[in-house]
Amino acid sequence: MAKKTSIGGMALLEGIMMIGPEKKSVAVRKPDGEIDIKTEPLAHNKKIRKIPLVRGVYGIFTQMVYGIKSLMHAASLIETEEDGDGEPSKFEKWMDKKFGDKAFNVMIYFSVVIALFFSVGLFILLPNLLAGLVPTGSVILNNLIEGVLRIGIFFTYIVLVSKMKDIKRVWMYHGAEHKTISCYENGEELTVENARKYTTKHKRCGTSFLFIVLVVSVLVFSFTGWNSMLLNLVIRLLLIPVVAGISYEIIKIAGASDGLFSKVASAPGLFFQRFTTKEPDDGMLEVAIAAFKEVIPEEEGSDKW
Repeated sequence: MAKKTSIGGMALLEGIMMIGPEKKSVAVRKPDGEIDIKTEPLAHNKKIRKIPLVRGVYGIFTQMVYGIKSLMHAASLIETEEDGDGEPSKFEKWMDKKFGDKAFNVMIYFSVVIALFFSVGLFILLPNLLAGLVPTGSVILNNLIEGVLRIGIFFTYIVLVSKMKDIKRVWMYHGAEHKTISCYENGEELTVENARKYTTKHKRCGTSFLFIVLVVSVLVFSFTGWNSMLLNLVIRLLLIPVVAGISYEIIKIAGASDGLFSKVASAPGLFFQRFTTKEPDDGMLEVAIAAFKEVIPEEEGSDKW
């Protein structure tokens, strides 16, 4: 029987970030063909990660920080190799002057805030605004329309983004990440040959989590009634941590078993992975394996899902 690991990853520009129980590793294929590997210990709060609901919100925020930091690191490696050591931009000079050694960290947290605003605005607030334009006179119907719009916007966004050339390569790295994790979970040696035969889909993928967030938001927001447009927006903003916390617990339970609940909860995410994962080449699998090996814990079983 295959084991289930808590080790997860994120596809980057020509690379992959892997997060284990103790360490985070970023492996990037540079333009010269070399694989750059950067590994560092995690600085997370173990007590918070044990509190139901709260751990979900905390985990999402920390993973966004790790993700954006890794994206910036990968982009800097590619730009440095391709463009050489060029002059810093005016914005970079201003950041260095204003924040000094803390400029990079400031940029990371600023990027996280922007990403949160974008996600909340596009997938939470916009559907509510659009649904409010339909005078149904029914609380249930308005919430249902909002839910359908939210899922529709998410699906449209995924499809449109998937058509971008650079994103297609990111999706291929996403597939390499899943193949590597599946290879490890099935107890096989982490080699390109072994990883290649596995599917690019994985039921504990972040795509599945995002879809669960959308569904849970429909259910949670339904209990708040249908108010004025401004009050609806405020309520939804305040309930985002609740939605995130509940969604995390659902994916946690679903990922731990192979029963009916797990299959139902994972099915939409697996469907969306038709768009967010692609078959990788062997070089991408090498990068994924390199990142994964760095975060395997010394204590066997400590990465159990």
